[in-house]
Amino acid sequence: MSKVLISFTLNGKKIEDAVSPDQPLLDYVREKGCKSVKRGCETSNCGLCTVLMDGKPVLSCTMLAVRADGHDIITLEGKQQEAEEIGSYLAKEGAEQCGFCSPGLIMNIIAMKDELTNPSEDEIREYLSGNLCRCTGYVSQLRAIKAYLASKEDCQ
Repeated sequence: MSKVLISFTLNGKKIEDAVSPDQPLLDYVREKGCKSVKRGCETSNCGLCTVLMDGKPVLSCTMLAVRADGHDIITLEGKQQEAEEIGSYLAKEGAEQCGFCSPGLIMNIIAMKDELTNPSEDEIREYLSGNLCRCTGYVSQLRAIKAYLASKEDCQ
């Protein structure tokens, strides 16, 4: 199969590469060292593979790498400081149990913070409905997210 030339930005770094037209973005970014992007269901149902494309969350397991052409892709590695801050809120509320779902959840929290203003609990739940967690039951995650968002409102 012939390769396709793509050009995009990955975590602030310009990338030009030839990729297979059927390669998932998940596999491509992991090859580039972005190990926070995890493989879960491979059906767009769990949220583990969430990355930001032009600031919006996308599921990289079912998105082809060629679709990144011309776009800005951010993984958790590109949002390290903000991710650590959110992670501390999750840990403080006891929402960091096994941590497997955390990278995808944190990417969605970052996108939600930038997209929604003062979201209600229902809006938070709806926005994060695609993030599956088998450990927590979501109550502690919700408390952590609300505390994190409230701290951001104080800074604005």
